[in-house]
This record gives sequence, structure tokens and C-alpha cells, in this order.
Amino acid sequence: MNVKFIKNIFLVLSVVLLSGMVGYKLGTREVKISWQKYVPNVEVINRLAPVNKPVDFSLFWSVWDEVHTKYVDKTKLDTQKLVYGAISGMVSAIGDPYTLFLPPTQNRESKEELNGSFDGIGAQLGVKDKRIIVIAPLLDSPAEKAGIKTSDWVIKVDGKDTATWTLPETVAKIRGPKGTSVVLTVLHAGADKPTEITIVRNTIVLKSVEWKIASGAAYLRLSRFGDKTDPQWDKVVSEISQAVATTSGVILDLRNNPGGYLLGAVYTGSEFLPASPAGGSSGVIVKQQSYTGEIISYSVNRSGKLLTVPMVVLVNQGTASAGEILAGALQVAKRAKVVGVQTFGKGSVQEAEDLSNGAGLHITTAKWLLSNDMWISGTGLTPDIKIENDEKQPDRDLQLEKALEVLKEK
Repeated sequence: MNVKFIKNIFLVLSVVLLSGMVGYKLGTREVKISWQKYVPNVEVINRLAPVNKPVDFSLFWSVWDEVHTKYVDKTKLDTQKLVYGAISGMVSAIGDPYTLFLPPTQNRESKEELNGSFDGIGAQLGVKDKRIIVIAPLLDSPAEKAGIKTSDWVIKVDGKDTATWTLPETVAKIRGPKGTSVVLTVLHAGADKPTEITIVRNTIVLKSVEWKIASGAAYLRLSRFGDKTDPQWDKVVSEISQAVATTSGVILDLRNNPGGYLLGAVYTGSEFLPASPAGGSSGVIVKQQSYTGEIISYSVNRSGKLLTVPMVVLVNQGTASAGEILAGALQVAKRAKVVGVQTFGKGSVQEAEDLSNGAGLHITTAKWLLSNDMWISGTGLTPDIKIENDEKQPDRDLQLEKALEVLKEK
């Protein structure tokens, strides 16, 4: 299997808050630099330029020299940070919140999240309408216990306005060691005024898959698609397959699932969908349209254990990227009814690349389509049965109750 493809991930961040690029090397065969006889007051290494792409860097070096010459507090002039900042600015100028340059510390934290354990508050962030938004607090996380909710706008962090911050900047400000606290100023959905919430950070250990018997059904919660999701999934499904005969079916809960690896959605989808017969078109879970325009279909890749079990899927505003792929694949194939509210609407694919010095680059290389060629970016997946939970009835899960009702009708 192509290793680079395996690194294709959906970061809403999917950067989770549980919370440069010297490797780019100022011209590593990406741009042709025209110095216009300008000599910067700094030793520059690895500045070979490619051909046929002229770019004038004289202004960059002019500003660089002015800053180093005239800035009053020379202790603030960390050359490495300035280079990382310049690269971050270049990447953010594209205008895609999911194409990110990650300095070494942020790159390491991103990998830790996918590995399933790190310190932070336990909330997944995304970008919507150029603003930082909470995709979902994690179950039983410090964020959830403190009152952070799905669709909260993050207005300030420790009193500092986030209006001009990128996603990685926000993540870096909110994350921190266990036992320390951070104050988020958030605007709850439908609220008139923002609310200040103090959260004590903790070590977050992510468990991707959980299940239990609920009102005669097998309730299966899939919270993310990370490095350890597939083996956890296999263990849980083996248990369910032995018990499902005595139940009314399976409720797959994808609420507040922010996504992760694309292949994770293909793997889990293969548990419920049959492979395509010879020459047929069924069995397609997702299509990927790359930056070259090529469209590749990813279909069922194994024999599932729950192919004929009645099922219902739960979604909400926190269901994003790979979570939307799985829900959408089951909906389009008419394998399951989808119950809940409109999903987040992230339809792009990011490729994660490791750079020199531990830095990283997440670059949007493709968009994904449902098997019926629908692209849900910005709009989200529409459930078959729309129902919202009632905040005035916090002890009741109306969406789960509806799913149980639908399942019994099958």
C-alpha cells in the first residue's frame, strides 16, 4: 500500500486540543529567487533556486535586515522563529484553514493526538467562516465537564482575541501541561453574550471505540479514526457479532467524531457494506478527486461481520470529514437511516508530510466525494430523520431515543 496515501488525513484538525520549515529552505527548488543585488545581513544556507519560477525576494530580505537592525529588543529576535513565522505566513496566505505549516512542537503534538494520548483540555477545533469553532468536546474530557459545547465560537484564549489566529496558533495557546488552567471566552450557539470558562488541563487518553447494550440494541460509539482505531474496532466488533443475535440491531454513534484517517473510514465501512460484484458499482465507500483531477474510488476492502444486521447511524454538527464519509457511505447505499442534525461539512483531504528539523506540513491535496459524487464541503450531510437534543432536558438523549425507535421498526 502506498505509504504516502496512508498519511492522507482529515484534519478538522481534526487537530484535537486535548488538548519553519527550514526544511523548505528558502528556495529548495520551489522558486527562483531574484536578489536584485541585495545582500541580506545574515548567512543563508540551502538557497538553491529552481528554474522557470522567478520570484523577487529582495523585499523579504530588506524587511529582515531592517528588523534585525532597528528592532529595539534584540532578545526577541529568534532567527529560527522568524523563519518558521515567514513560512507559516506563506502557507496561510493560500486561505485554506486546513493547509498548515507546523513547527516541530506543533507537529509532534499533532502526531500525539493521532496516537491517542496527550495533555490538553479535550476539545476538537475547526475553522468555519474564518473563525475558530469547537467541533466537539471529547466525552468526559475537561472541556466537556467545564461546559464547552459543540459549535461554540472560541472568541478569546486567556483574554487574547483569536480573530487573527490560525488553527495551529489556537491549538498551541490552549494546550499545556496537566494541572495548569486556561480560560476560554466562548459564544455558545444561540447566545447573545460570550461566556468565560476556566478549564484545568489533564492527560487525555483517547479510546476510539466503545460499545454496550442499550434498550435491547448494540450501541456502538466510534469517536475518531486514529492510529489505534482499527485494532480497537476489530475487538469490539468481535464481541458485538456474538451478541447481536439477541438485539434489535446496531446503533452506530458518530456524533462528535471529527475524523482522522481516510482509510479508517474505508475499513470500518467495510464492516457493514458488501463488496462490489464483478462489474457492479456498489461497494464504493468514498471517491477522492486529487489536485491532478484524477478521481479514485475506494471500495469495500474486506469481508465484514455485520453485513446484514439492522442499523441506524447517529450524527450531529461535530461529525466531520472521515465521520461524514462513513455516515454518507451507509446512507447512500441505503444500508442505514441517518438520524440527528446536519453534519460539519468538511470535504477536503490533507496529506501530512514530515519536514526537516521535526517540522511538518499538512497540505490539502484532494477533495472527497460520496459514492454518488456529492461533495458536502461547507454544507454537511443531511440526516434522513432530523431531530435535535433539548438542552432543557439534559438527562434525555432524544436522538438516541429516536434511533432506538427507528431500529425497532426495521
